[in-house]
Amino acid sequence: MADMTATSEGSSNSSEAVVEHQQPTPEFLQRKIYFLVDQLRTYHSELPENLQTRISYDLLTELANCVLNEGIFVIVKALMELQHETERHLIKMRMQVENEYEIEVAEWRSKIKDPEELHHILGLMKIKHTKKLIESDKKIIEILDQKVNDQQSTLQKAGVPGFYVTENPKEIKIQMFLLDFVLRLSRLKYEPSK
Repeated sequence: MADMTATSEGSSNSSEAVVEHQQPTPEFLQRKIYFLVDQLRTYHSELPENLQTRISYDLLTELANCVLNEGIFVIVKALMELQHETERHLIKMRMQVENEYEIEVAEWRSKIKDPEELHHILGLMKIKHTKKLIESDKKIIEILDQKVNDQQSTLQKAGVPGFYVTENPKEIKIQMFLLDFVLRLSRLKYEPSK
């Protein structure tokens, strides 16, 4: 019986907490959706006309409904942080290729004293370096393409409208604008007028 009393008292305290953090009313949610749609329409109007026609008001409304779940903001911010970390890593990777070339050139300059021979060796090294740089850039592009696919898939699974895995550059551009819209909405605070 003592256990039941303790549980009952715990319920009493938690019900007070529930009163403080009630679920939003349908009216509140509807007003918030209108607010979000208005913001999205403003962002939409800032786009070039050819892109405006590719993003319908229905899609904007679906996006507004989706971001009512603020967990979407958390997902988008986490994806952005992951992307930035990946980009930093890829920049370091490319810089390493550049640094290796500069070190190798310095080593040859200190070893070879004959200007003609040095010029020939540096020319061969430049060709080798260019090939290595092209390979490195291709790898970077592959990694970035995979990152885009992963982000598209994650956002699609999270139920964010307009996101699906595609390699079509025009569709990716639309998705980038939608992502920008979501990030801009995440910085806003909805304050209903009373």
